[in-house]
Amino acid sequence: MIKIKSHSEIENMKAAGTIVAETFELLKEAVKPGVTTLELDEIAAKFIKKSGAVASFKNYNGYPKSICTSVNSQVVHGIPNRNTVLKAGDIISIDIGACYKGYHGDSAKTFGVGKISDEAQRLIDVTRQSFYEGIKAAGSGNRVGDISASVQRYAEENGYSVVRALVGHGVGSELHESPEVPNFGTAGRGVRLVSGMTIAVEPMINQGSYHVNTLSDGWTVVTADGKLSAHYEHSILISDNGCELLTVCR
Repeated sequence: MIKIKSHSEIENMKAAGTIVAETFELLKEAVKPGVTTLELDEIAAKFIKKSGAVASFKNYNGYPKSICTSVNSQVVHGIPNRNTVLKAGDIISIDIGACYKGYHGDSAKTFGVGKISDEAQRLIDVTRQSFYEGIKAAGSGNRVGDISASVQRYAEENGYSVVRALVGHGVGSELHESPEVPNFGTAGRGVRLVSGMTIAVEPMINQGSYHVNTLSDGWTVVTADGKLSAHYEHSILISDNGCELLTVCR
């Protein structure tokens, strides 16, 4: 069932989203050569708790940490640990969720570590822009497929592939709600968007093939060909005038 949010629910989601955005502001300064992904997790966990929220991912279906940190060919759900030390030239996708007064904000961004290659920077830039191309279609009366097709078209026109095995989703009092929001598809298809819906749009874009595998830890998803992947996500509110980003600083 798709949940239409009330004004008070939306305000709580905006508060949760602000905490997520402020956590990113801390982490983008901390992403440097020599830092471990566990250190990033500790920074995020401490700030989310200090802000009066709960880390959405901690213990979600058994996930052991507060954020996801996916390096280079890792697509999503990388588990922070003390053995993964960032080095110059890496890229890292960080996914953060915070729950405030029972409502979630969910967002992801990909950062370069130190000086990165032009090819890696272009992947990050195209992934980010594919999100913004997608949400141009995220207005009341349109369909989920309009978002999906726009993301796919932009990514593929730029020579990249769109991960098919993982999709965006509704978000609210639950971290994952209906509907699913694929990053590929056909315009005019899928669930109709209605004012008051809140969804997480999250392109996962690969440098090579869209095929992925899951590592033996049961969480970390990697590109099947070992090439780079980038991730960009915001929680958004559907309105009669388009959409509003919820996971931003206010």
